[in-house]
Amino acid sequence: MGLLSWLLVGLVAGAIARALVPGSRHLGCAGTLALGLLGSLVGGTLGNVVGGDGVDFAAAGLLGSILGAFVVLGAVQLLTSARRG
Repeated sequence: MGLLSWLLVGLVAGAIARALVPGSRHLGCAGTLALGLLGSLVGGTLGNVVGGDGVDFAAAGLLGSILGAFVVLGAVQLLTSARRG
């Protein structure tokens, strides 16, 4: 049940982040899931760095996953706008 709940949190976090970030990409279901899962890892890592535990790759909860997905979407938008120049 742990893997299924992790996938569900990733999908929900990715969908919320895509809905709130202006100009977000058309990713589809698999892309939204990947965004949420990557956001969870980014959010968990940032939480560990800010919390004082050091750099440790760990999954975050729903809020951390959403915040991490915001960071991932922002980074993608910066990289793609720099390429277009």
